[in-house]
Amino acid sequence: MPDENSPILITGGTGSFGKTILLQLLQSTDRELRVLSRDEEKQDALRNQLRNPRVRFFIGDVRDRGSVDRAVKGAGAVFHAAALKQVPSCEFFPLEAVRTNILGSENVIRSSIEHKVASLVCLSTDKAVHPINAMGISKAMMEKLAHAAAREIGPSAPTTVSCVRYGNVMYSRGSVIPLFIKQIKAGQPITVTEPDMTRFLMPLRDSVALVRFAFTHARQGDLFIRKAPAATISDLVLALKDLFEVPDHPVEIIGWRHAEKLAETLASAQELSTAEDLGDYWRIQLDGRDLNYSAYFSEGDRMPVQEDFHSHNAERLDREGVKQLLLSLEEIRSELQTWRN
Repeated sequence: MPDENSPILITGGTGSFGKTILLQLLQSTDRELRVLSRDEEKQDALRNQLRNPRVRFFIGDVRDRGSVDRAVKGAGAVFHAAALKQVPSCEFFPLEAVRTNILGSENVIRSSIEHKVASLVCLSTDKAVHPINAMGISKAMMEKLAHAAAREIGPSAPTTVSCVRYGNVMYSRGSVIPLFIKQIKAGQPITVTEPDMTRFLMPLRDSVALVRFAFTHARQGDLFIRKAPAATISDLVLALKDLFEVPDHPVEIIGWRHAEKLAETLASAQELSTAEDLGDYWRIQLDGRDLNYSAYFSEGDRMPVQEDFHSHNAERLDREGVKQLLLSLEEIRSELQTWRN
């Protein structure tokens, strides 16, 4: 069980996820909360917004081990959210994805272990499963680094290393929902890559709940996945047009972007064959075997055949279901109020 008095560090703490979990933690704990990020402008804005002495800000980059060590020292828990997340950006600058998402994550993992942080939770993405783009590949490697470290230090280590994996966070920075709303308000065509493309839809509150679940329930090397619903891009666009009462707003099909998938996958069949079903979540346990595979061989063992869990076979929200999910977001309600006024 993580230390209940020591500070909590959030890497990438000025991003959408980081700010949300920071605000929740301010309400639910009296612990010191630390933010590590490289954007001094966002830090200054957040500092002036909060004006709370319990929040300490660290300017630094996860690529630099020294700045990570300064922020981690003395912390009892780390939520590692710092990352390059946009698929096209990583596709055109893959080495930058390596430096932040792989080497930067290794810095956070090793620093957390060396400073005996009780719990480290690393945030991953559905794009890490069967990855075809640089962002997904770099996040898959982050997961492998976390698992390798967990296997190395073992279950009795003072630090528990775990991961969470989730799909698109609705209305987060870089997501299509704020882009579509901006285009509606500006009278511009809604630009859609492929209408039949499906994507998982997860409110930010659910991603934060997933991370906090991992924080309190993780065993060494666990990876947690939330069973999120999905929808087609077409139904998402129709739902937004309904909500903003612009049924005739034009839609422009612009074609697939670099390295996009028709569907996203949250868990592979191989992972699900040994996963523990926890109701709203799956726990994918660490494969603790070493390189001496013969010691684990049992004649006749077969892996159960299952499907991947992807956005084509997940719970499918129709147009009305997407509308109701959108209306549950405070940001959407605020956008609608501004639009109607």
